[in-house]
Amino acid sequence: MNAKHINAVCKATKTMMNNHFGVEISHRSPQVVKEFLASNEVSAVLGVHGELNGQIICSFDAETAKKIVGSMMGGMAIETLDDMGWSAIQEFGNWVAGATATELSAENIIVDVTPPVVNDGRSNFRSTKRFITIPMDSIMGKIEVHISLSENSD
Repeated sequence: MNAKHINAVCKATKTMMNNHFGVEISHRSPQVVKEFLASNEVSAVLGVHGELNGQIICSFDAETAKKIVGSMMGGMAIETLDDMGWSAIQEFGNWVAGATATELSAENIIVDVTPPVVNDGRSNFRSTKRFITIPMDSIMGKIEVHISLSENSD
C-alpha cells in the first residue's frame, strides 16, 4: 500500500468529521493487520474500484455510533439504533467515501466507491490482503479506519 493513499483516506475522514460534525479528530499510530480484522460493534464497509482496488472499513462501538447518528439528526439523544439510525450509519459511510474520492482525485487517482454495507455486531473480516488500521479519537468516541488499497494492475 502506498502511504499517499493511506494519508488521503485519513485526511478525508478528518475533513469530513470537521465539516459535517464540527469535530476535530486526532489519529494514533497505524497498525498493520494481516490475518483477520476484528471489527467493532458497528462498521460501514466501502468497496473501492478504479485506479485503486480494495476496501475501507469505518468501525466504532455502539455508543460512538449513537453519538454520530444523534449529531446527524440535529443533536437528538439516541438510545438504540433503529432503521433510521442504520440508514444514518450508511450515510456516514457515504460521506467518508465521497471525501476519500475527492482527496484521491487531488492526487490524480480516480476511483469509484461502492455504497456502504453496514455490519451490526462484532465480527472478524478475513481477506488475503492486509489492512492498515488507523485509530482516530474524537469527542464522539474512537473511530477505527481500516484501509486495504492496491493499485489496479489492468
